[in-house]
Amino acid sequence: MVTVNGRSYAAPRSPLVVLCIDGCEPDYLTCAMEAGAMPYLHATLGRGTWALANCVIPSFTNPNNLSIVTGAPPSVHGICGNYFYDPHAGVEVMMNDPKYLRAETILARFADQGAAVAVVTAKDKLRRLLGHEMKGACFSAETADADVLELVGLPRPSVYSAALSEFVFAAGVKLLATSRPDIMYLSTTDYVQHKHAPGAAAANDFYRMLDGYLRRLDAAGAVIALTADHGMNAKTDAAGRPNVIYLQDLLDGWLGAGRARVILPITDPYVVHHGALGSFATVYLPDGTGVDDIVTRLAARPGMELVIDGAAGCRRFELPADRMGDIIVISARDSVLGTSAARHDLTGLDAPLRSHGGLSEQRVPIVLNRPTRLDAGAHLRNFDVFDVALNRLA
Repeated sequence: MVTVNGRSYAAPRSPLVVLCIDGCEPDYLTCAMEAGAMPYLHATLGRGTWALANCVIPSFTNPNNLSIVTGAPPSVHGICGNYFYDPHAGVEVMMNDPKYLRAETILARFADQGAAVAVVTAKDKLRRLLGHEMKGACFSAETADADVLELVGLPRPSVYSAALSEFVFAAGVKLLATSRPDIMYLSTTDYVQHKHAPGAAAANDFYRMLDGYLRRLDAAGAVIALTADHGMNAKTDAAGRPNVIYLQDLLDGWLGAGRARVILPITDPYVVHHGALGSFATVYLPDGTGVDDIVTRLAARPGMELVIDGAAGCRRFELPADRMGDIIVISARDSVLGTSAARHDLTGLDAPLRSHGGLSEQRVPIVLNRPTRLDAGAHLRNFDVFDVALNRLA
């Protein structure tokens, strides 16, 4: 047993492969199975485990991947977005640097105890965080070097493609066949999910491809545990136009230009498919501003699901209070939040906007190719996946 962040985990009985399928709303799996695109997964349900879980809020990539590999919420590991305002430095920065990580990972702890561990990510933004202080293979599809390309047998894919995720799956199969890690963590990109709804032909094609790799991992003797970092929803009006609430423009009108600061934690270097528009934001107000008044005014705007003062929001969603602003804003299922209209370039959107970040994208699957001892009606979160896969196999 190893203990990490107050939770204990048994050593794997067989090679364990944990997959975080970025943006995997559960309907993607059910629609693909209904269409006959995932015959392996469909057959597995009779002998494995299918459960639903909640991801952490904000329902973005970095907070959830780090919750999964630490087995803890962002209040413990500190990663509360892809992007945040560092009040000590007075700058807005990406949360890709391990210096922002406040907790040990399950991966690093097992590696320290002698287990063979490997991590493969789609985008490089996660690589250093997931591999922090971990001994073992750790690389991204985005920046795969010549040795990795030779191992996988595929060319380096475009960051804006389904091939980026396929490279991750193919690398996992090759690593299992060659070095056979005891624990492997595979994390993909949500490029397809941002563009295509569950059941769409392109979505089913993606999950058909995934199904083939799941079959190969199973055939190699792996325990497979699949989950997601968040779901995905359409964020458009009846005409297919983005439904955007521009918070900075509102606050500038109420308080004066630039006096408030709006942070969109979805922001990352890969904004073509979502325009840095998501359903979660945090707001820093100037000194002397009545928080309750601004909360009330924002909550009255159409398209809002929850507007709450920062301290209460951090308690509710288990977020690090020193990395959130005075107000937390969450938009409704069909809406997203922006800063100012002039600061968002939406010209790269070649499909109706689909995004995430809010409560409406919180439901995700946990699927294993083995039966487990889960209590009926158990309240699961995606960061319980290592506990389920290591401690609860039947």
